[in-house]
Amino acid sequence: MPAQRERPDTQAGAGGADVLLEKLGVRVDPELLVLALTHRSFAHEAGGIPTNERLEFLGDSVLGFVVTDALYRDHADLPEGELAKMRAATVSQRSLAAIARELDLGRFILLGKGELGTRGYDKDSILSDTVEAIIGAVFLSGGIDAARTFVHRLVDATLEVAADLGAGLDWKTSLQELAGELGLGAPEYRWEAEGPAHARVFTSHVALDGEVLGTGTGSAKKHAEQEAAEHAYAALRTRADDAARASDASAGGRG
Repeated sequence: MPAQRERPDTQAGAGGADVLLEKLGVRVDPELLVLALTHRSFAHEAGGIPTNERLEFLGDSVLGFVVTDALYRDHADLPEGELAKMRAATVSQRSLAAIARELDLGRFILLGKGELGTRGYDKDSILSDTVEAIIGAVFLSGGIDAARTFVHRLVDATLEVAADLGAGLDWKTSLQELAGELGLGAPEYRWEAEGPAHARVFTSHVALDGEVLGTGTGSAKKHAEQEAAEHAYAALRTRADDAARASDASAGGRG
């Protein structure tokens, strides 16, 4: 079990903006920075002030564009499918959350009491969403060139190792490919959502030939499906490897 992370003292709006800007190494309009750090739980408790969700929407597109452009230019020998996997790994919730933790971003996010009580400052979903919102704020503050430089500073290390991540680049694609290799049908995903609109949790189940092989949860359906696909891939890979070993042993015995 990972070590419990304590809530740091410094928050945005409490003298921490300059500290965060130094960590980010970029100029951002102060009002946009505070908006980028305003989680919907805080906004809800504050009477419905604006949240960072529109900036997150913008930042997600900017991030995707910059990463796609870099992959296209730097890997002229790779087909579209491989490029898509590398992009998925680079912009995944897990990767962005890891970047946020390196920046100690959780200490600056404005959260409501409920999210503070459930350690929202260390949740992958909240951390990754805030990174995207900050990218959106950088884009609005300095344009695409500033955003491109900032995104590269954040993700270049991930891009460098993405080619070696194998199945983990995109679990849904990898599961579909493995199912095809084993002569199984296409994976089928089912999902449900629970909780209020400002704190929705999605649960996804993935089945092959009617059997549920993986379950995942996340703040968005796509994240829940990726986690479910990861678990299903591991289960299916184990079955396939066990079957191959049993077949080899049987063949050896007959010899």
